[in-house]
Amino acid sequence: MLLFGPSGVGKTHLAIAITMAMVQQDQYCRFFPATTLVQLLQKAKASYDLPAMIQKLDRYALLVIDDIGYVRRSEMETSVLFELICHRYERKSLLVTSNQPFRDWDDIFPNGSMTVAAVDRLVHHCHIVGIKGESYRQKEAAARVPKDSAAVNEPPT
Repeated sequence: MLLFGPSGVGKTHLAIAITMAMVQQDQYCRFFPATTLVQLLQKAKASYDLPAMIQKLDRYALLVIDDIGYVRRSEMETSVLFELICHRYERKSLLVTSNQPFRDWDDIFPNGSMTVAAVDRLVHHCHIVGIKGESYRQKEAAARVPKDSAAVNEPPT
């Protein structure tokens, strides 16, 4: 599953809810912020243990990669993420959240061919959910500011 939408519309919340529903059905799941997962995989690669780490992640029926858009175009960073995506393709489930549409994923992977290959694997057999709306955090913050406050009409300093 791929969840797309701007910041603050509930992608992570929905991903957590899906994960919890699977856990309640006795499925093993793991939730990772994308940057944390990439660091874990990089560490495994540096110690020549990446295949074993990827195999270890296979025990989870679902891996959630939250905010993939915050991973940035370093060959060292995204090659491990690409390897994980390729390994899980048609074997185990991935749920990926992103605030960037596919057209901007060239900023994530180091070259266009890797981007195309990663997206191709992710979208095959996939549910893609686009979420539109305003950030609930911004709505809540605006609700806390008094209507007659000068802060509403002035830019931050």
